[in-house]
Amino acid sequence: MKTILVIEDEVETLKNLVLMLEMEGFKAFSAAHGRIGIEVARRELPDVIVCDISMPELDGYGVLEALRADEATGSIPFIFLSAKGDKKDLRRGMNLGADDYLTKPAGAEEVLAAIHSRLERRHRNERATLQRAEVRPDFSSAVPLVALGLTPREAEVLLWVAQGKSNSEIATVLGCAENTVKVHLARVFEKLGVENRNAASLLALDVLSRVVARASGPDSKPGERGRA
Repeated sequence: MKTILVIEDEVETLKNLVLMLEMEGFKAFSAAHGRIGIEVARRELPDVIVCDISMPELDGYGVLEALRADEATGSIPFIFLSAKGDKKDLRRGMNLGADDYLTKPAGAEEVLAAIHSRLERRHRNERATLQRAEVRPDFSSAVPLVALGLTPREAEVLLWVAQGKSNSEIATVLGCAENTVKVHLARVFEKLGVENRNAASLLALDVLSRVVARASGPDSKPGERGRA
């Protein structure tokens, strides 16, 4: 049974979300504010976390930063559910590492679709990780991808594509229009001689993994990793 943690300070919203998840066959954990949410996340290691932003003591951004900094919880899919709908709020969440961002009032179908999407993506990523056990890409910089013949902006787009982000998510992170991302991505495909995101991602992962291999080699020096 998949487990979902809901962090929400509005009592009725929290109650309704937990009930909905349980009716869908999930095991749901709840937390009334951010600090409790961090404790529950570290103890239960849920499959997905759904978190409000505006909360007392510690807001959702603080929760996400704390969990991403912890190795045990750093890879748990994290979905913001908030009344904050401004693009700057969405961009901030994505830059901190959020996987999705839903604006209240979000319907049950929208919340469940987001959860299932993240579970499916995590499953694919875990399977790919097993298949490429020796691949350890360094996503700290897009600079190495310029060596593929890309412009710095195209390299940035490819860096996020390689991390599984959608065009809309990339547009939010980079602060540009989704159509602009599509244009950059089309040029990336053309320059790399590939037809889809998966093929482009594999090339990017290969380059970014070789950066790690060089940095961790016998002749590497402290502080070299992540620099290009």
